[in-house]
Amino acid sequence: MPIRLHNSFTRQLEDLRPIVAGKVTMYNCGPTVYSSPHIGNFRSFLFADVLRRFLEDQGYEVTQVMNITDVGHLTLDDVEGGEDKMEAESKRTGRTAWDIAKQYTEEFQTCQEQLNVRLPHHMPRATDFIEQMGEIIEDLLKKGVAYEVNGNVYFEVGKFPAYGKLSGKVLDELEAGARVAVNKEKKDPRDFALWKVDDQHQMQWDGPFTGGQRGFPGWHIECSAMSMHYLGRSIDIHTGGEDNVFPHHECEIAQTEAHTGERFVGIWMHARHLLVDNTKMSKSLGNFFTVSDILAKGYTGIELRYALTRVQYRQSLNFTLHGLDEARKAIARVAEARKRLVRIREGEERAGGDDLKDVIQAAHDNFTASMQDDLNVSEALAATFDFVAACNKSEASVDGAKQALLAFARFEDVLAVFGDEPVASDAPPELVALLAKRKVAKASKDWATADQIRDEIGAAGWKIVDAAAGARLEKA
Repeated sequence: MPIRLHNSFTRQLEDLRPIVAGKVTMYNCGPTVYSSPHIGNFRSFLFADVLRRFLEDQGYEVTQVMNITDVGHLTLDDVEGGEDKMEAESKRTGRTAWDIAKQYTEEFQTCQEQLNVRLPHHMPRATDFIEQMGEIIEDLLKKGVAYEVNGNVYFEVGKFPAYGKLSGKVLDELEAGARVAVNKEKKDPRDFALWKVDDQHQMQWDGPFTGGQRGFPGWHIECSAMSMHYLGRSIDIHTGGEDNVFPHHECEIAQTEAHTGERFVGIWMHARHLLVDNTKMSKSLGNFFTVSDILAKGYTGIELRYALTRVQYRQSLNFTLHGLDEARKAIARVAEARKRLVRIREGEERAGGDDLKDVIQAAHDNFTASMQDDLNVSEALAATFDFVAACNKSEASVDGAKQALLAFARFEDVLAVFGDEPVASDAPPELVALLAKRKVAKASKDWATADQIRDEIGAAGWKIVDAAAGARLEKA
């Protein structure tokens, strides 16, 4: 079965057909580093990570690029002019925009590690690509699809007839949305900035195109420059949150295709917004959480990752603290099943005669089919827990345990929510040593010492499980 993905541009499921057979180029809109990463950001980033992991699981050679927007982008209330988010944070804190970008870039990278993200092959910063942006802007000016007014450069939307196709917005809607900020410099209120001149803006560069005045790039041009630099003029997949569809991705298409004359993206994919307690996340409502906020409450990175990825990316996801508790229980269920299989494999628990061949094959098939169906993580998790139940009921052979553990390792490699293969027992070494002494005491029929050791182990919060293959320790 081919991998089928929902293309936001065509609004239908499509078979993945890469430009180059066996290879996938993928660009993911990354963070604007003006504040601590919040869990809503990471729903989109984790969806992109799962996509890459599954593509690699299916044998594709993936090249993944995720940008760091360290110039800032203009606020929705002031679409083209004035202050951007980086500048606003600088005024609020008294720190330079450069220092703010550095701090939050480092924090974002730490969060990626904590949430078990497979790092993109390239994570370019927008500030390192000013020259490439200038080359695109100069070409658009020469082609007559961009124009300059008082040093500012705008893309002329009226000269790109396909504008609005991604978002599905008609002309009247586009014009009404653009009038949030009336700008008399523009020929058309829908036109968007490629280069801005503003003496008050901290981040400025000499105009990187012929005749360009000192200024800074518009938000949209950054991604086009970085994508083309690493992935070429046309790419297979571009992802982001649903809030990126308009205006950001709509503008990316216009400027890139006007520049190259080629189709920019094969499949556009967008994750739905995250709700918290069935409400849009907001600081004023007290339901706004950064990644650090959640980890400070005692939850682990994989528990947060589980909670943010457990539902297919195109479905609404309601985040709650109760959901994190459920994630913890779900992860523990998988860990216990894997521990039992490890004990069988290592000879610490009696093995049976079941090679689990049919159970393992069914688990692989169901997991793969779910993920091939537009990354249906919910169904993939269901397949995993069906497998847990089957393994727990089985009398697995040593070889069956080995193969089942390999299946769990595969599911972990794709979803990254279960953790590494557990050891048979994670009891403290001093308790393991006591268990060994108890074995000697029992062999010598020293029942009083054996009972005393049992009580010591119990007082430490562990229990002894006597089995045919030998005693082991489990959490009480």
